[in-house]
Amino acid sequence: MGKRKQDLGDVPMGGTKDEESSDDDTDMINVDFEWFDPQPAIDFHGLKNLLRQLFDNDAQIFDLSALADLILSQPTLGSTVKTDGNESDPYAFLSVLNLQEHKDKPAVQELIKYITSKAAGNPSLAALSELVSQEPIPPIGLILTERVINMPSQVIPPMYNMLLEEIAWAIQDKEPYNFSHYLIISKGYEEIESKLDLEESRPQKKTKKGGAANQRFFFHPEDEVLQRHALCSGSYEFTHKQDDGHSDSKRAFQELGIITNGSMILLEGSKFEATVKAVQEYLQ
Repeated sequence: MGKRKQDLGDVPMGGTKDEESSDDDTDMINVDFEWFDPQPAIDFHGLKNLLRQLFDNDAQIFDLSALADLILSQPTLGSTVKTDGNESDPYAFLSVLNLQEHKDKPAVQELIKYITSKAAGNPSLAALSELVSQEPIPPIGLILTERVINMPSQVIPPMYNMLLEEIAWAIQDKEPYNFSHYLIISKGYEEIESKLDLEESRPQKKTKKGGAANQRFFFHPEDEVLQRHALCSGSYEFTHKQDDGHSDSKRAFQELGIITNGSMILLEGSKFEATVKAVQEYLQ
């Protein structure tokens, strides 16, 4: 199952062309992004750090080293994005793991247990709860993807398009990647009233118009499209709670504090290609 990554040209970091033309003070940095196969000899620490960022408060639950090794054990499936050649650290990655195929591996057993516990009792994730409770677990493709915070979302559609091609090639080679469903683990956040404002003697600041408390936001804009095409999707609280001051530590550029939470999006396998196309159209 062979493939070639390609340099898809300059992608602006820090704004759009419209923003650049409307504000002469905005500095634009054009960076050449390159897409590579995961490299077992190079990418271990970079992938582990991105996995830690993805799972946030609950990263300590998982054997991230084993998960990184598992991703790297299938180097012709999935992508990394780099800016300084193949020998540099990845700034983004996307890969898929077959939960059925790897169900006996301890690291995947931890993932399945976690998914099952977060979906159980959550009405918005009822379809997922029913699916993962089956014996044996169906051939679910668990999509793991993360990127550093300032990476532009335009790097995402090429990774999903490459994944579609790679899965098609793998199925032709009789490899176990014919998935009944795809599950994306991601994360979002809610804006909450700042505890600092509550403690001060001045009147409390009003929330932004249209920014009511408990409104759900996504760190990854493509999640908005993915959930619209999903069989089910929902957020959940992390097992390991944030301390009281954590939300205020993330409010440097806004009046409200934020609290992060996990997110799961379940897609039917037959609708995955159309969903990828929708993501591309949304982010282009």
